[in-house]
Amino acid sequence: MGESNWAGNLTYGADAVTTPRTVAEVQEAVAAAAHVKALGSRHCFNDIADSPGGVLLDLRALEAGVEIGEGTVTVGGSARYGDFAQQLHDAGFALPNLASLPHITVAGSVATGTHGSGRRQPGLAAAVSGIELVTADGSVKTFTRADAEFPGLVVGLGAFGVVTRLTLDVVPAFDVRQDVFDGLPWEAADRHFDEIEDAGYSVSMFTNWANDRIDQVWVKSRADDFTEREELFGAVPADGPRHPAHAAGIAADNCTPQQGVPGPWHERLPHFALAFTPSVGDELQSEYFVPYRDAAAAVRAIREIGDLVAPLLLVSEIRAIAGDDLWLSPCHGGDRVALHFTWQPRQPEVEAVLPVLEERLAPFGARPHWGKLFHATPSGYPRLEEFRALADRLDPQGKFRNPFLHRHVFGG
Repeated sequence: MGESNWAGNLTYGADAVTTPRTVAEVQEAVAAAAHVKALGSRHCFNDIADSPGGVLLDLRALEAGVEIGEGTVTVGGSARYGDFAQQLHDAGFALPNLASLPHITVAGSVATGTHGSGRRQPGLAAAVSGIELVTADGSVKTFTRADAEFPGLVVGLGAFGVVTRLTLDVVPAFDVRQDVFDGLPWEAADRHFDEIEDAGYSVSMFTNWANDRIDQVWVKSRADDFTEREELFGAVPADGPRHPAHAAGIAADNCTPQQGVPGPWHERLPHFALAFTPSVGDELQSEYFVPYRDAAAAVRAIREIGDLVAPLLLVSEIRAIAGDDLWLSPCHGGDRVALHFTWQPRQPEVEAVLPVLEERLAPFGARPHWGKLFHATPSGYPRLEEFRALADRLDPQGKFRNPFLHRHVFGG
């Protein structure tokens, strides 16, 4: 059919793509299909959303009204974070955190365990308090935190049905300023990791693993909780706007405002502005989550193979995420540090490096991001059997299963 994902590294194997405009049309399409999956912003870099020989439901045309309530916002399954953030802000509310791209859908982000940054901020799925789901027989089911199976459904990997609405917790709106520091010594990052992570509401470090210093540290601070710094453990304030891949010569034109200029949460927490091509554009991505306590050791392990990794990289990011109780969340069971790799579009070479990278991270029980490139089957999820049982109950014929789920979740 020729349809591809956002990065262009995967052509979907489905026989057909349909574009339902209403929940009723989603129900009809799901009930009629033998195999079916939903497509959102197509930002996954692997085949998690594919349905070879089946049907893909492109949800971009799905009706997606926004309902702001007392402490919550409810959005449609096709909604991107950037589509409703301004409306939420205008009503006096905010989401606790956002990913680096506002271009991604809520449903897809939540289903794959996508996250923002911040030592005390959990992943995006932790904000979900309700889900509306079209299940295998075409019926609509609604689940909330009052349901025992809810922690299994949220990071659902598309295994349970098509998400048509989600309810998210919100907080009072707040402003954020973004300050970038250049040249953090590795020794300082090792000795002062906690203090660096506590330097702001959200902190990201960017490196290629081969340079003698961390290239940049992005500190996003709430405007009402900000400490002025002339330096950050040896890193100095940037003399102008920075792109995460500044060291590769990429301009900061598509990045959110920096240099300490305060602005609304949704215009500072993402790294990239909604109006522009996110990140670099022509790229691949991988990401691994290690326990927070192991961050320094895991960083040292990757630095040891920096000369192998760096030639394939555009940039790599180090950031912390608070733990959660969601069964297949990469942050299930405790705080994590995410080690993110934005690769050049050289997939065979990247896939050759991934086993080496994963071997280095194996002693720390690293979990890969479900929607990005990885090699080995994820492990270390204590609620996996319960997840499988829940999928068997909601989708007994395996209508929503695909090669990805068979390889990495159901073991067949």
